[in-house]
Amino acid sequence: MDSNNETVEELNPENTDNQEKGETQEDGGTQEKKSDRPPFTMKDAIEIIESTFITIFVVCMIFTYLLHPVNIVGHSMVPTLNLNYVGEREKKEDTDKIFMTTVYFGINYGDILVIEKDDNYLLDNDGKPYVAETPSLNECIIKRVIATGGQTIDVRDHKVYVDGEMLNEPYINEPDSTEDLGAFSGQYPITIPEGYYFVMGDNRNHSTDSRAASVGLISKEQIYGKALLKYYPLNEFDILTDSWKG
Repeated sequence: MDSNNETVEELNPENTDNQEKGETQEDGGTQEKKSDRPPFTMKDAIEIIESTFITIFVVCMIFTYLLHPVNIVGHSMVPTLNLNYVGEREKKEDTDKIFMTTVYFGINYGDILVIEKDDNYLLDNDGKPYVAETPSLNECIIKRVIATGGQTIDVRDHKVYVDGEMLNEPYINEPDSTEDLGAFSGQYPITIPEGYYFVMGDNRNHSTDSRAASVGLISKEQIYGKALLKYYPLNEFDILTDSWKG
C-alpha cells in the first residue's frame, strides 16, 4: 500500500510538470495566434459603413415600393377592412393598417386597389370614356376591382353581372345591397374600355364607388398601389391578395 502510495506521489509531480509545460505551450500558442490576428484597419471601417448604407437603402426601397404602409379610414370596405370601425372620430391608431405595393404585374378581378381619385371618368353614348364635370372626391380611396378592360358589367336587381354571369361575392358585407348610384344610369350593361376599371366597396350600402358619378371608372394612371396584406390589428392579420375568395 505504501509503495503504491509513493508511486502515486512520484507520478503526480511529473504529471504536474507536464501539465504546466502543456499549459505553457498552449499559452504560448495562444499568444502566437493573437499576434497573428490582423489589426482593425480603415478599410474594415469603410466596408462596415458601406454594408450599413446598403442595408438602409434596401430597407428604404422595400418600404417605399414593395411594402408601403397605408392607414384605412372609413367603412366602405367592411368586413374585409375596418370591421370594427366606429367613425371619423375614431383614433387612427385603432383603424386597420395594410401594406400595399406599387410594384405589381397586372390588375385582376378581386384585387384591392388604393386609388388617387382626381378625375371622374364616365362613358358617352358611344361607350367612350370622358372626364365628367361632376366634382371628384379628390382623395385616396380603397376599393375592389369588379370588372377590367374589355369586360361587360351590369348592375341590376341588387346583383352584379360580369360578361352575363352573376358574381358570387362572399366578401360583401350584406347580400342584396348593390344599387345603381347614378354614374351609368340607363347605360347598363356597359363595356369597360381598355385601361379602365370598375371598382366597388365590399360594404355596398355604404360605399361611394364606380356606381357613383363622383367616382366613375378608374383609369390605370389613377392606381396608386395594390393591397397585399393587413398587418394591424395583429390578431386580424390577413393576406388581401386572395380576399375575394371569401
